[in-house]
This record gives sequence, structure tokens and C-alpha cells, in this order.
Amino acid sequence: MTTTDLHRLTGAYALHALSDAENTAFERHLTGCEACAQETAELSETAARMGLAVAAAPPAGLREQVLHRITAVRQESPGEPGPSRAVRAGPRARTLSRWALAACLAAATALGGTALWQHQRAEDALAQARRATQVTDEIAAVLAAPDARTRAAGLTGGATGTVVVSRDRDRAVFVVSGMTRPPGGKVYQLWFDEGGAMRPAGLMDPARSDQAILLRGAVDGASGMGITVEPDGGSKEPTSAPLAVMTFPG
Repeated sequence: MTTTDLHRLTGAYALHALSDAENTAFERHLTGCEACAQETAELSETAARMGLAVAAAPPAGLREQVLHRITAVRQESPGEPGPSRAVRAGPRARTLSRWALAACLAAATALGGTALWQHQRAEDALAQARRATQVTDEIAAVLAAPDARTRAAGLTGGATGTVVVSRDRDRAVFVVSGMTRPPGGKVYQLWFDEGGAMRPAGLMDPARSDQAILLRGAVDGASGMGITVEPDGGSKEPTSAPLAVMTFPG
């Protein structure tokens, strides 16, 4: 590798894009080349500062793509003669060109990270909408099932609740109206009653007084359902006395 070749490695060195052999040779070259040492320090600082502007990771392979393109563009070495405007303008113009190279790389990384974040947010929103639509469709299917049977009961605080069961679909829906908000840090949890043993069947939305909930899981051998007040996030088994226990309609 010639001295001229080494002069051209400032950008690649700042971006950690050299092989081990090239890295060793260039670091040896830096000890005797003040111009390259200054350019390398400036490029490293610029890339580091601009890289901190994004918190999201860039798409896989973006760095390799940019570095591959850089290898196809000839970099002028310090003091290299030629007709380009950068050479005629002197060292200042060459330094600015290398600052621009680092800035472009950092900007490409930032834009890539932002695009990835926005894409992920859109994908999450779409998945959430699909799940909500699926649950709504399942609730409608239970309510409209030919074998659907209902049973209503009064609940605490003047609320009313109705359970709808479809044995053919093996699912149940609980419809509640006028439910008061649970205490802070608490949530209403629904349970399948299997001969006195309670099986978790989902959580109610604490911010809504009127709602329809598709009980989580199959009705299977359950004879009824219960409602308890549990810590936020729910429990594996009841930790309080039931507010209500409703027998499923026959």
C-alpha cells in the first residue's frame, strides 16, 4: 500500500471500515502525517456527534451499503494535485468535503432509523386494529349464534350485567352497564366458575362503565362466571371475594 493510498483512508478509518491490516498500516501512517491525523480526528468527532441524534437503530445493512458506495468514489488525498475545485481551493475545501462525507453518512443513518421507527409504529397500530376487529367479530358471532342463551343479574353499585353463552361456539360474552370505576391500582377481573374453582377469563376496561367483553378461553365445562377486584394487571387466582357470581344459562 503506497503513501498516496494511505492518505485516502481517513474517512474509512473514522467509520471503522478498514480491515485489520489496513487499520494497522494507517495508524502507523498517522504518527508521521499531521494532515491525516487532523482530518481523522475531525471526521471521527463529526460522525460521533451526528450519530447521537438518533435513538432508533438503522435498518440492517444500511452502513454496509453506504460504505460500499463510498468505495466507488475516489477520495482526494491531502496535497494531491489535480484540476478539481477542491484542490485549487486548498486544505480548507478538502476538510469541508470530508466533513460533508461524514455528515451525509450520519444523516443517512438518522433517516434510516427514523423510517424504521415510523414503520414499526404503523405496523403496531395495524396489528392492534386487526386484533380489535377480530374480537369485535367474535363478540358479534356469539351474540348472533342460533343457540345463544342469556342471563342477567344486578351488580354492585346499581350496575347490570348480562352473560351470553353459545355452547356451539364454546364462547361467552359479558355485557355490563353502569359499572363504577375500580379503586386506584385495581381492575375488575372475570373468571370462569368450574365447580367452585375459578379460571381466569380476562379483564374489564377500568375506564369504561359500559362494555362488552369476550371471555378469554373456551366455556368448556364452566357452569358460570364471577367478577372480582384484583391488582392492576390481574391475578392467576382470585385474591378477593367475588362481587358477583352468575350461573350460565342452560
